[in-house]
Amino acid sequence: MTKYIGAHFSCLNSLDSVFLEANKIHANAISFFIKNPRKWFEKEIDNTVIKNFKYNMKKYNFTYNQILPHASYLINLCNPNKEKNYLSKKSFLSEIVRCNKLGIKYINVHPGNYIEKNNIKTCFKIASNTINEIFCETENVSIILENTSGMGTSIGYKFEHLYELINLIDDTSRIGVCIDTCHLFSSGYDISNIESIQEVFLEFNKLIGFNYLKGIHLNDSLGSLGSKIDRHENLGFGKIGNDIFSFIIKNKKFDNIPIILETKRKDLLKDEILFLKSFF
Repeated sequence: MTKYIGAHFSCLNSLDSVFLEANKIHANAISFFIKNPRKWFEKEIDNTVIKNFKYNMKKYNFTYNQILPHASYLINLCNPNKEKNYLSKKSFLSEIVRCNKLGIKYINVHPGNYIEKNNIKTCFKIASNTINEIFCETENVSIILENTSGMGTSIGYKFEHLYELINLIDDTSRIGVCIDTCHLFSSGYDISNIESIQEVFLEFNKLIGFNYLKGIHLNDSLGSLGSKIDRHENLGFGKIGNDIFSFIIKNKKFDNIPIILETKRKDLLKDEILFLKSFF
């Protein structure tokens, strides 16, 4: 069994520092924002940064399938406004270019938010067109779509949403899915006991397929089942219960993909990783 367990790290100091931070808490998976999430664009990534990132990646024994950076929250792939959609596309494109230069193969993104009374089917079409255009202008890097909680006007809170979107992508070899357990629970999927967890992932496999699963965000939920509240909680402090965490760690279906903690209290990360490793 090969499990990659880690966390989302800040890279305010420098991109290459994430590997050192991961090493401190015995993490062998990492996530981070590929650029400042509050800005649409940043200057081109410096060659020294690229060199140091690749050096530390090798030094701390990381491979690309242990790294799942997160795209900016500003990006809305299904914005029907042509100018704003173009801005999202160009910003996301710049992040994918940064990934490629760093040797990163995956980038995680939320499918998007509908605007006003925009039909959800139209959302899928706009988002898929945006992704198809990005794929025509880039190479190597895969886009990993994350399920959402359904909070606000987000799409992607049902497996059917992800299924519909994937089916509209021209090159599905560069598409994957990341499952966030907090989002899963708060959007209405009961993962609070082993029987219901098995049913949820049977549904996922039947509709989408484990071959598309490229990452897990492992979080407890402050909100109740079906609340659509996107509020992450530390493991064991929320409403989900521990069955889902042991299920994911023990199940071989979740081997060899980054399992990322995005929990609230960062001082508990090391303990949370030890807790998860206790299920080995």
